[in-house]
Parts: sequence; C-alpha cells; structure tokens
Amino acid sequence: MGRLTARAGLDESIEATLRRDREVVAVTLFLLVALAWIYLWSDTASMSAMGSGLSGMPSAPDVGTLVPIFLMWAIMMVGMMLPAASPTILLYATLVRKNGERGTVLPAVWVFTSGYILVWTVFSLAISVLQLLLQELALLTSMMVSASPELSAAILMCAGVYQWSPFKKACLRKCQNPMEFFITRWRPGAQGAFRMGVEHGMYCVGCCWMLMALLFVAGVMNLFWVALIAGFVIAEKVLPASRITPAIASIALVMSGLIILVSS
Repeated sequence: MGRLTARAGLDESIEATLRRDREVVAVTLFLLVALAWIYLWSDTASMSAMGSGLSGMPSAPDVGTLVPIFLMWAIMMVGMMLPAASPTILLYATLVRKNGERGTVLPAVWVFTSGYILVWTVFSLAISVLQLLLQELALLTSMMVSASPELSAAILMCAGVYQWSPFKKACLRKCQNPMEFFITRWRPGAQGAFRMGVEHGMYCVGCCWMLMALLFVAGVMNLFWVALIAGFVIAEKVLPASRITPAIASIALVMSGLIILVSS
C-alpha cells in the first residue's frame, strides 16, 4: 500500500512538473510571436508614414539592401510559423519529460525550436534575394506588391497546383502527425533535438513555401494577408477538416489566377 501511495505521489509530481514545463514553453512561444507581430506592425506603420516603402533603396541587390529585407522576412516567419508549430513543440516537451530526460526539458525544447527557426531563417534569406531580383526587374512595386498581372496570376496558379502535389501532401502529412514524426525520427540529447527541429522545419517549408510567395501578390507587408495566410497554415495542420482544406484552397487560388489573367 505504501509503495502504491509513493508511486502515485511520484506520478503526480511528474505531471505537475510537466505542466509547469509546458506552461513555460507556451508563455515563451506566445511572447516570441507577440514580439514578432509588434515589430511587423511597427515596420508597416513606419513604411506607411514614409509613403514610399523601399523606393529609396538601390535596385541592384547588395548587402545593405538585403539586410533589412531579410530581417523583415525572418521575423515575419517567426510570427507566422511558430503558432502552427506550437503543438509539435509542446508535444516534444512532453516526450522529453516522459522519456526520462529530467532536467533537460526546457533546454531541449529551445534547441529543437532553434533548429526549426533556423530552417525558416534560411528560407527568409532565399526569398529576400528573390524579392530583390523581382524589384530589380520592376516586377514589384516599392510597396512590395506585384506590379505584373501575369506574375500575380502565375504565383496564384502555381500555389494552387502545388496544393495537389505529392511533395506538398507528404510534407503536410508529417506536419499533421507530429507523434509519427517523433516516433520515426527520435534522437536523444541536444544534437538530436536540434536535428529533429531542422528536419521538422524542412517539412514545414516544403509544405508552406508556396503560400509565402502569395505575399508578393497581396503585399509583403499587408498584415491582414500575413495573418490570413498564417491562419490558413494553422488550419491545414491542426483542424479536423484539414484534409479537405488544401483542396478548397487549390481551387480558389487557381480560379483567382485565371480571373486576373483573363481580366488583365
């Protein structure tokens, strides 16, 4: 009887510690996302006040031009993607604790999250270079909106078709089933945490990269569309009806592209 009581007390202690860990992780993720959106709102307000966006920047890509654009994209990816990744990050915290890696839960979570963010940071660098090239070709306005109906139509239709691609479906399946991901990819320790974070981030980029390109159509700093796309990413990954969400989005995107193309 005494052993059962002691065991029950130990289980309660572990559960209490697990709840505390998850609360710390959840609050930290919320603060990171909130800070990212505050930065984006401030940056958007500054650009609106100037009324000229990036028109003062040189057209040819260089480091001085690239840095602020890259910073904007990197912070935007934190604000857009961390909410969708939060269930996976919290699940990882639970698994670390239940696998007996006591005292390493929070460090492991931050290492996993840093690996995830690193992948989106690399993506931010790539899309920043793409943005500069589009601006140099006069395909984007100074407010970072497509200046070409043909470009807008192409992005919309490509994004719609990509929703049906086997690669997109494979990546989305991994994002929708984080438990399966951890069962098949589990690695202990800090190096394992970082590697799993990178791998999960790569699946998320594979799933969502074309959705981010839609911002060139709606406006890179249009926070309404930034929030809308972020909400769609969450819906794809976590809502019960997420299996049909990509199909609905695909039809809407292709039709929108065709309408722009016909009316241009």
